[in-house]
Amino acid sequence: MRYMLLIYTKETEDGPSPEEMASLKAAHWAAIDDATRQGVFVGAEPLARTTSATTVRIDNGRPLITDGPFAETKEQLAGYYMLDCENLDEAIEWAARIPTGSKGHEGSVEIRPMPGLPPRSEAGAPATRNG
Repeated sequence: MRYMLLIYTKETEDGPSPEEMASLKAAHWAAIDDATRQGVFVGAEPLARTTSATTVRIDNGRPLITDGPFAETKEQLAGYYMLDCENLDEAIEWAARIPTGSKGHEGSVEIRPMPGLPPRSEAGAPATRNG
């Protein structure tokens, strides 16, 4: 089963110091390298700050575009890991290794199973861009 590990952290104006950032990067790379060696790594990537976000809502059938994140929250979505784990217990073990959610860093890691897209039926198939 694939799992999405969503990393939430508290954004600050100045962010982490260069030393803290170097330590976080090294810890993330160590987790990624280990997950790769163990064959569970699918992908990982940081996200740009929430100030770069665009939120789209539909209002009376028309898109309503807002600059910024969907909601004001204490923690913001900062990035993700996608892992192919045997079960939730294994995903929890990996989430505990993500440095952003660890003790001393304000943040958390949310785990969500990724069951995959349901089979596409011919009648429900969306049109392609070219057709």
